[in-house]
Amino acid sequence: MYIKKGDTVKIIAGKEKGKTGKVLSVLKDKERVVVEKVNLLKKHQRPDAKGKGGILEKEGSIHVSNVMVVCSKCEEAVKIGHKVLEDNKKVRLCKKCNEILDEV
Repeated sequence: MYIKKGDTVKIIAGKEKGKTGKVLSVLKDKERVVVEKVNLLKKHQRPDAKGKGGILEKEGSIHVSNVMVVCSKCEEAVKIGHKVLEDNKKVRLCKKCNEILDEV
């Protein structure tokens, strides 16, 4: 998958279109990502021995086709390319400015 935990992404489709956030987790088997403060879901929690109940908000997952990685140099949503360096490390790079996105 071309998106990793910690990437800054922009939502390009759906009810949250236009928002940006940091990727909290990647669900590879379902091809989905969880983005910080985007697609908030409400969960009604009953009180138990550990604590009190109430309405909790947590982030729901979004399909990877609805997000694009934001380049740190371009400051906009870009497509991702791959390149193998001389030391045989495979890195992700921005298709617009050819900036390497991975910390090498």
